Amino acid sequence: MDFLSWFDINNTLVNFSIGGGYAMSWIEAIGTIFGLLCIWFASKEKTINFFFGLINVTLFCIIFFQIQLYGLLLLQVFFFCANIYGWFAWTKSNTNGDSLEIRWLSKPKLAMTVALSAIAISLLTLYINPVFFALANFAVDVLNIFGANLADPTLQPGAFPFWDATMTVLSIVAQILMTRKYVENWILWVVINIISVGLYAAQGVYALSIQYAILLFVAANGARCWIAIANRNKPQVRKAIA
Repeated sequence: MDFLSWFDINNTLVNFSIGGGYAMSWIEAIGTIFGLLCIWFASKEKTINFFFGLINVTLFCIIFFQIQLYGLLLLQVFFFCANIYGWFAWTKSNTNGDSLEIRWLSKPKLAMTVALSAIAISLLTLYINPVFFALANFAVDVLNIFGANLADPTLQPGAFPFWDATMTVLSIVAQILMTRKYVENWILWVVINIISVGLYAAQGVYALSIQYAILLFVAANGARCWIAIANRNKPQVRKAIA
């Protein structure tokens, strides 16, 4: 078996006999493991989580490229950039020598985050098909610049536009909040994983539903750990880090 075959989604690692059957490829399995490691180390406030996150999103970029989900591929590119920024933000110190600490969003920031998220979800729900079609075509055009020689994608309308929009927007918001060490990121990941478990089960993809159930427990543990740390930090008089 040559090296490149490990990145082929048709190179099956294991077949699950649940539901209608599900073949998990090597690249999906490895990408999932690195994703779990990323979330676990993030819950422990370990900067190495971003290293595992970079590998995770890179492998899933390759997966989405092969199954022609170019909109999701671009979302992984965003997560890749967010991981690089998060790595920098978690390791740098401000002018006073203080590093970023786990904390809650202030009430004004929380209100703004909720309002912007609600507006974004509403708009994306209404326009999710043209938005993702445009993103897919943009991704194909960019890849073709580098010699991919891809045909224009033919995409089907989303089956669950509201839930797709909700998971997309909340995932972006949660990733941004994680890079700034806000506790609320874990609460959002818990919500996202609950939606994912139900959505994939409704579509009959039970293996993915189980995978997100595992992620749900990891995210819940992350929320528990960060809430405890944030509550310890809260009484201390420190200069707020923007």
